[in-house]
Order: sequence, then structure tokens, then C-alpha cells
Amino acid sequence: MTTPTGGRPLPGADFPQAPLTIPEVCLVVLVGVTGSGKSTFARTHFRPTQVLSSDACRGLVADDENDQAATPDAFDVLHYIAGKRLAAGRLTVVDATNVQRASRASLIELARSHDVLPVVIVLDVPESVCLARNATRPDRAFGPHVVRRQQAELRRSLRGLAREGFRRVHVLRSEAEIATATIEYTRLLTDRRDVAGPFDVIGDVHGCRAELEQLLTRLGYALRHDDAGRAVGASHPDGRRAVFVGDLVDRGPDTPGVLRLAMGMVAAGEAFAVPGNHENKLVRAMRGRKVTIGHGLAESLRQLGEESDDFRAEVDRFCDGLVSHLVFDEGRLVVAHAGLKEAYHGRASGRVRSFALYGDTTGETDEYGLPVRYPWARDYRGKAMVAYGHTPVPEPEWVNNTICLDTGCVFGGRLTALRYPERELVSVPAAQVYFEPIRPIAGDGTGPTGPTGPTGPTGPTPAESPLSAEPPLSTGSPPATGSLVSAEAVPSAEALLSSFPLLSPSERAPSAHTVAAVAAGTGLEILDVTDVLGRRIVETRHGGRVQVREENALAALEVMSRFALDPRWLVHLPPTMSPPPTSKLPGLLEHPADAFEAYRADGVEDLLCEQKHMGSRAVAVVCRDEAVAAARFGATDGTTGAVFTRTGRPFFDRDRTEALLARLRAAMTASGLWAETGAGWAVFDAEIMPWSAKAQDLIRRQYAAAGAAARAALPVAVDALTQASARGVDVGDLLDRTRGRAANADAFTAAYQRYCWPVDGLDGVRFAPFMLLATGPAPQDAASGPGWGGSWPAGTTHVGRDHLWHLGVADRLAAAEPDLIVTTERIRVDAGDPASAAAGVEWWEALTAAGGEGMVVKPLAGLAQGKRGLAQAGVKVRGREYLRIIYGPDYTEPANLERLRSRGLGRKRSLAFREYALGLEALERAAAGEPLWRVHECVFAVLALESEPVDPRL
Repeated sequence: MTTPTGGRPLPGADFPQAPLTIPEVCLVVLVGVTGSGKSTFARTHFRPTQVLSSDACRGLVADDENDQAATPDAFDVLHYIAGKRLAAGRLTVVDATNVQRASRASLIELARSHDVLPVVIVLDVPESVCLARNATRPDRAFGPHVVRRQQAELRRSLRGLAREGFRRVHVLRSEAEIATATIEYTRLLTDRRDVAGPFDVIGDVHGCRAELEQLLTRLGYALRHDDAGRAVGASHPDGRRAVFVGDLVDRGPDTPGVLRLAMGMVAAGEAFAVPGNHENKLVRAMRGRKVTIGHGLAESLRQLGEESDDFRAEVDRFCDGLVSHLVFDEGRLVVAHAGLKEAYHGRASGRVRSFALYGDTTGETDEYGLPVRYPWARDYRGKAMVAYGHTPVPEPEWVNNTICLDTGCVFGGRLTALRYPERELVSVPAAQVYFEPIRPIAGDGTGPTGPTGPTGPTGPTPAESPLSAEPPLSTGSPPATGSLVSAEAVPSAEALLSSFPLLSPSERAPSAHTVAAVAAGTGLEILDVTDVLGRRIVETRHGGRVQVREENALAALEVMSRFALDPRWLVHLPPTMSPPPTSKLPGLLEHPADAFEAYRADGVEDLLCEQKHMGSRAVAVVCRDEAVAAARFGATDGTTGAVFTRTGRPFFDRDRTEALLARLRAAMTASGLWAETGAGWAVFDAEIMPWSAKAQDLIRRQYAAAGAAARAALPVAVDALTQASARGVDVGDLLDRTRGRAANADAFTAAYQRYCWPVDGLDGVRFAPFMLLATGPAPQDAASGPGWGGSWPAGTTHVGRDHLWHLGVADRLAAAEPDLIVTTERIRVDAGDPASAAAGVEWWEALTAAGGEGMVVKPLAGLAQGKRGLAQAGVKVRGREYLRIIYGPDYTEPANLERLRSRGLGRKRSLAFREYALGLEALERAAAGEPLWRVHECVFAVLALESEPVDPRL
């Protein structure tokens, strides 16, 4: 490529022999006079969806691509669409003349606002060629003066394109160059998605060479030394690579030694590194820029002054060449010195680099004159894990899938590494305090989750803290004095985390310790209402994408905010269940044969039929002790678990809940389940009986009232009609119908009464578990565990086990605590075997004849796969008499039955499947220790789906 004057190449431009290199995600601005071939070039090298043409946008707004009066509106449309594409990370090409600097400036600003690089491709063809092409196009009826004016503007612009802000400039000066041009897509330097690890991400070293060597050795690396005995590299036998989060320099005793080792590892492909703010400042100081010598820079300059010129030059090149952040493992891991919010992952701009180096600040300064950092991690909602440093903390803490690894080694703390993907932490202690911090770590104002970090080695001890008498936080240390919040902040935290009206005021109110902890960000998470409002799509592993409508989300918010438990306990809400296809047998709406056939048609034949207990569905979360409950679920009020309904409401008051949990916990001990699973907590799906224990008001207002009224009125009507018939009045048909209604009323009353009995405390209560959904381990020191979002050992879901295993667990619990826990009868059925299916039908008939509600038909296998993917979790088959409670006393009358046979089940089946997928997803996220907001997203979605317009009787 030649310049417009035929002299030296333009700065930033490529030679013509080379392909035109552009980043995979960028804004490409085509520049050329009308007739230069921009649209043809765009069609040749880019997909149609990538190209935004100003002519096409004029057509959209004015029905005429040549209507110049529509240009302002057309470019409004173009900029809007381009902005949406860039926000989504898609390559975007702008096809317009763009010969004027002002028009290019708006596009450069658009690229910067979305943190992508602007690239320009100039088609600088001779004026005569453009005029000849325009002459053949009847829609270009303008004189040659227009082309000459545009050509002049283009000439004036060419040499300044790089200065305008274009990061890559390509100029094609002839038809031949345009015809032979090729495009080559390049990854940004930050894009290392092709490297999957495994990695050891190492926190801020700050010149602590001895500790770095010790940590690498502990991680399994073999150090290499030069002839002078200095460490110059380290390799791992399993191919692991280190990733340094920056701030290798300053403050510590041996900055050159740290750099020599890190640079050697990076050069040998044994490590990666991102810059820290200290490297950035060191480079400027070494180049003679005016900088303030502070924060340990003087030590680095003194130490490097004793090294050779060649080594200092190598340090300059190394530190200056580091890119703002690195994205690894297909986007699953992001490493940046001060962290990075999701919108900046894989992007390139000045503000991305600034955030990666310095983080975000509130604009305020603390008592030490240092900036107060904004708690970006508390608001993080990205899928990628973000590992960072910059802000010293006493212990690494997971917050919304982010972790700060700067544990203040240079201040006498520890040097810490994160093993990825294992999520394991490895650290070594500092040999001594090398540098005294300006402010105590506990009150440094830069904590990862809030404006104040947790108590550190130089902060107040627990005994000095005014909150030390409260139960310990999941970080193991009480908040420092500086973490107390203003009175204005307390109500919002209280409103978000309290348990609502079904508990007494004293039970609803969190302790001062909890409120302070939440507001200060010391291990407890505050949910953001924007995470659940509006139309949302929830991605599930087993059921794909599940949509939640805005109006349903609002209904769920009402329930969740007024009645639900503390959301940290709500790790799972069980799904609704659909009945089988409507039976065609006389007198029946539901029959097992239809359930068997539905599963068989879906390719699932190995089934388990379970007795359906007539009670209320419940989920029980039980912890081994208060310490586990506090550490894992943030329960600092002494509770040891929760028992809640399908809508997340507490099943009992606190005293009865704790009494039930104590007996369930004892049964797990006696049956050996705690020891067998090594669990510290467990989640059960169960039924609690009697029905009247939870539905007393419903029974009294709806069922008992209807039954009493019918039994009072209908016998009188029968007597009156009988007397009338005796007098010869023709009321025979009416009398028969009334007698039938009276009999139906008696059957209706008997149907609901068999599910009601008196209870006193837990006396009379029965707990029927049918699935052990998940278990999770307890740490060696549960009192110092991290709580939600912390580095908690992964739990285990058991939903993939077959249902005989689950019922075997229930049998063991029932044997250990027979006065409370009841087992569930079951029979295995092969839907493809007529004899086995007939035996299943007979079993159901015996159950319902004895007054049972019916049964649930499930695939024997957990997470059974049908022909179209995951099979339904279960189908309920209810008995004829039980359905009187649902459809009313007279539903068995032929006319009523015929009408009910047309009930639509499609929506109910869809609802059951979507709730099943969401429930599984919530459980798996909780067991994996994902952030609270991720678990609550699924739980909230289940509750939202419950407000869909589906017949509640199904």
C-alpha cells in the first residue's frame, strides 16, 4: 500500500500484500466517495447481516434510498442498530461515504461507548472511475462536482485517520487492490479463550520473591535457576500454568527477583500475566514521566537501579506489553488486576483498561485520603469466574462468582493462589511484615463486596469489635467498627432479608450483626429486584430456556416479599404435577392405565408407582448444627434449617420447625445417613400430614362449609319430596336426583374428613420424605465457613439416583423415628408388560378403595430421558372419591363427568415440565455453591410460573 503522496506508509496501516486484519469484534467503517465500490466490497467480504448501509436506512425511514432529506433519521436508525449489535459483541460494518471527519467521529464514539476497536477501510479509487460508475446508475443523477467535493474531503482526511482514533487503518488505492483484498480476522490480545488451563491464579506478589517461590513449589512447580542461582522459571509436571493478577512489583524486598521469575515463566509459556496499577506506574517512572513516588515505588526503583540496563529494558518491555485482562477457557475465566464487570469482558478501550487496573470508585475519599472503591463484585451477574487482586483482604471470599486473591502478603498476610478449575485455594504465610499499610486492611474501604473490607491482620481484633458478642460471620471475623451502616441503609437490608408475616416480629427481624454484615458486604448477599423483574429467560441444564413473563414476575414478587422465608433457605421449590390423559372408562376421570401408556409412548417403560399421601408438599432443609446453618446459609439467629411449602412459605412457626428438624436430624444420625454421606446439610422433598395441619382455614371455609350446608339442606328436601310423592305428586325424577345429591354430599364430607385429624405441637404430625434432593459437606471449622458466595465445598444432588434408592433412605429414617416419619408404599411396573401394568392398576384400586388419595407414577430412573428429552418427573393418578374434594360433590353425575372430560391438560403438562427444569436448576446451582442470586433466579421463576392461567384443579 502507498500513501496518498506516494511516500512512507500511513501510521497504523498495513502493506497491500498482507490481508486486511481486523478484530473478530469491532466496528468497521468503510470510507469512500460515491461510486468507489463500498457496497460491493461489503457484500464480497462480510455477511449481509453484518453490514449497515446508510442507503438502506434511508429506504427504511423514507421509502427512498436517495432521499437526502431523510439522512439524519437514517443515521439515527443506523447508529441504533449498530449499538445493539456492538453491545451483543457482533462485528458491525458501516457502509456510508464517511468522508467527513464529523461523521466518522460519531462512529468512533459509538465504538468507544461499547468498548470495541474502530477500524477503517478506505477505498481510494481514482475520481474518473467513480464518475464512470455513477454514470451507469440512473439513481445517481448528480453532477461530477459532488464526487470532486467528496474526493477532496477524503484527501484531507487520509493522513489523520489514526489520530482520529481508528486503531487499524487500511487504505486500498486502486481497483486491483480492492479486487484482490482479503480479510483476516484476529483475536484481541485479551482473548485467550482457546487456552482452557488448568491454571494457578496467583494474587498480588509485591516483591515477595521468597514467598512466590515457596507457593510455586507447594503448587507442584519445579523452579529453574540461572548460573547465579536466581529463579528464572518454573514448570509444572501436569502442564498447569500460572496466571499472575498483577502488582508483581513495589513494597517488597525483591522486586527484580519476582520480575525475573515471572518474566521467565511467561516467556517460556509457563505463565500468563496481567498488569497491575503498580506496573503501570513503574513503567511511567522508568521512562522519566512525572509520577508521585509513593506506595512502595521508591523500593522498586532503588532495587532496579542495582540491575543492568538490559534487565531494566526487559522489565520495561514486559510491563508495557501486558494487556488489561485475559479471558480463558471459552470465556469461563477472566483475570484482571482489580476485577472486571461483565460488560467489559473481552472488550478493548481506555475505560476497560482503567477499570482492570484500578477498579471503580465512588468518587469519595476515606479518612486516609484514599479513594473509596465501589463494590462492583456485589453487583456482578456474569457467567464467567473473575479472579482478581488489588485490594488486600484477610481471606479470599467468593462473591457472585468472583474472588479477590490479594491476601496482603507484603503486609504480613499470605500469598494465595486459586487452582482452576478445581476452585481450590492454596496459600503460604509471609515471612514477615515488609511494608506497613497506610490504612488497616479491615477499614481500607476497598473490600471486594462493599465499601469496607473484613477485619485483617492489622485491624481490630474480635475482642475490640463492638459486635463481637454476636454469632460469627461466615468469614470468621466480625465486621470492623467501620462497617456499621447508616440508619437509612438498615431498612432496605431488613426488608430484603427478613422472613415475613407468618413469623413473629422478633423472629422476622435480623440481628444488628446480620444487618451490618449485609450492608457492609461481609459474606451475606443482598438480592437485587432487577434480577427477577421484567420478562426474563432462565437457562436450565435439563429443560433448555424457560421464559418468565413480566406480569407473572410481579405476582411472584408479591408472594416472595410478603410471605416467603429468608431466600437463603429457598434452594428448591418443587414442581406442580400433571394428571394423566383423561380416562374414557365409565365413572372415572383418571386411571393408571393412561399414565402407563403416556410414559410408554414416550419411551419410558420402567416405572415406579408411589402411594400419594394426602397432606401438603414441603421441602425440608436440615443442618447438622447451628454452626453449619450459620456458615452455609447465613443463619445467625440459631436456626438449624427450614421447612417450607411449595410457595416458599414457612410451614410451621419457629418452635415447631426446630422441633421437627431436631427429630429429623436425630433420625439421620440414628440411621447413619450423616456419616454415610459425610454431609453437613441435606434437602428433602416430602409430604407433611395431616392435610388439616396446613389447610385448616381452607377446610373450614370451603370444604366443611359446603359439606355442612349440603347435609343440612338436602335431607330436608328429600323428606319433603318423599311426602309429596306419597300424596301422588309426580316428583319421582326430582326425588331421585336429590337423593343422589344427598349421597354425594355425604361422600364429599367423608372424602375430606379422612385427611383431617387433630395435632398438638408435633403430636399427630407425620413427615413422609420421598426424595433426598441434595446433601453438602460441613467444613472442619463450620463457624468460620464462608456462607453464601463463599469458598464452600461443592455439594451433591441426588436427583439422578433411582427412586427406589430415595425410598430406601425414607425407610431408614422411618425406622429410626417411627412416631414422626412414615414410609411410602410403592410398586414397580413395566409399562410394556400387560401383566405388570394390570398389577399396578389393581394396586391403585386397592389404595383408593381403602380411602387413599391415589398414587404418583414416576420413571424409576432419576432424570429419565424420553423420546423428546427429559421425561416428566411424575404423573398423579387420583382416586374417584378423592376427586370429589377437587371437583365438588356432584362431579360423578354423568353430565358433569362428560363436561370434565374435555379439560385441557397441555398447559398443565407444560407448566409441570418447566417448573421441574427450574427446580432442578436451582438445586444444582445451590449444591455447586453458586451465588444466591443465581439460585434465587430459578426459585423465583418457579413461583412466577404458578401464576400462569392454568386450571388449579388439575
